Amino acid sequence: MPDDIKTDRRTAILDAAEAQFAQRGYDGVNLRAIARDAGVDVALASYHFGKKEDLFDAVLLRRADVLNHLRLTALTDAMSKASPAAPSVEAIVRAYLGPLLRGPHVSEPGWKHYYALIAYVNNSSEWGGKVMTQFFDPLIRRFIDALRMSLAPVDEKSLFWAYHCFSGALTLTFAQTGRIDQLSRGLCRSDDLDDAYEHVVQFITAGFEALKTDRAV
Repeated sequence: MPDDIKTDRRTAILDAAEAQFAQRGYDGVNLRAIARDAGVDVALASYHFGKKEDLFDAVLLRRADVLNHLRLTALTDAMSKASPAAPSVEAIVRAYLGPLLRGPHVSEPGWKHYYALIAYVNNSSEWGGKVMTQFFDPLIRRFIDALRMSLAPVDEKSLFWAYHCFSGALTLTFAQTGRIDQLSRGLCRSDDLDDAYEHVVQFITAGFEALKTDRAV
């Protein structure tokens, strides 16, 4: 089988799995249904990815690699521009959020499915600790190190609770549940991630910078 056909079929399986995992969660999906949506035999899905858990990991890794590269590049750029001083809290938050919430990719169906899946995983006691640690923690620790420099000296417990609040706000933004649409009577749209970006940046930046205020009291 030519390599381009293999790649197309692998991509079709990943796309179908991503959509189904996002809509139904891990336990509500089976390989047969994924293969049917991808237009391939279930044996081919098993051949390429193995067990359902391995396919789940492959779905998460595919876009995690893209996002991690973009965010690391943005963080490196922010640190380079500020050198030899530490970058500002806002610059760090923008480096973290920009690749996630801005750009033409965020309106693509595949990315919408992926963000819904990340919201599901991050809120899961079964998957959150394991999966988020595996795919995102090394990069997140780089951002926390940068925030530590920018806020120094800072209380370590306060820093990690602040990041916890940051992660929660981002998870809810990813979920795009329509809740804010109803609450604001249409003034805000949960699917307008570009609009969400500026509001989340300002709110999260103020939250981290409040640690400086706490320290000064």
